[in-house]
Amino acid sequence: MFAYCTDPASLDGLAWLACYLTTGKHMAFYASFGTVMLLLAVTAPTALLFGFGGAVAARARFLPVRMLGKTYIAIVRSVPDIAFFLFFVIALDQGLEYLRLLALCPDWDQPVRQGNDFVVCSAAKLPSNSAPQWVHEVYGFLLAMFTFAIVFGAFAANVLFGAMMAVPRAQIETAEAYGMTRAQTFRRILVPQMWVYALPGLSNLWMVLVKATPLLFLLGVEDIVYWARELGGSVTPRFSDYPHSDWRVWYFLALLVFYLLLTRVSEIVLERLMKRLTFGQATTGGMAA
Repeated sequence: MFAYCTDPASLDGLAWLACYLTTGKHMAFYASFGTVMLLLAVTAPTALLFGFGGAVAARARFLPVRMLGKTYIAIVRSVPDIAFFLFFVIALDQGLEYLRLLALCPDWDQPVRQGNDFVVCSAAKLPSNSAPQWVHEVYGFLLAMFTFAIVFGAFAANVLFGAMMAVPRAQIETAEAYGMTRAQTFRRILVPQMWVYALPGLSNLWMVLVKATPLLFLLGVEDIVYWARELGGSVTPRFSDYPHSDWRVWYFLALLVFYLLLTRVSEIVLERLMKRLTFGQATTGGMAA
């Protein structure tokens, strides 16, 4: 980064530290914080969308749809997150490649399962072997994001389902007495009212999602945990220009501070959102507001 950083062996003190903290690997480490924030920004609304769909399906009058919604909630909530992440990412990746194999290579006559390998034609590889590295990284991130959304969408569906059931029945009956259809009652009465009951559970779910972002490391995404382990460990051939002892405690301390600040900001935002939603409502929060 700095002009005097061309010869690391001649540096010491603050000059060495300044050069060390501005290497290309450290820039990737700093950028990985943006990866985590991007994951949260994309996954949270996507998971909420999955959750809303699951909750609506679980309340449906049509039995197959209702069973589909309840099964989605039950299965995803019952499987440990790590097991689901490791299974679903591999299954989704191989499923997409298999569909591309059927569409792009109809004459393929070899088995896709060859021992421990999943083999498809070159055209069906996703992404292709000739794709630049950033394409592979974006593809891996999208798989991880979709997996996070599926998992936390099931928990959000359970929260929203309970919130819908918590809306006083008298409000629904009043809407029906005024001649509203079932769809109008759902859109104008049930959905606006349910957020007051759902927000505490969704707030906890957001905190769990924040704490679950280090699972990106297990999914092959170079996130902050990956770089903290790589950069903080003792010198390796990859980082031989700036040798040092085991500094992982300092890197993980930086992650601790980052997550504490993030959760504190989240608490402030969620508290203000709750006050806004409950203002004027016949609830303890509304009366306090």
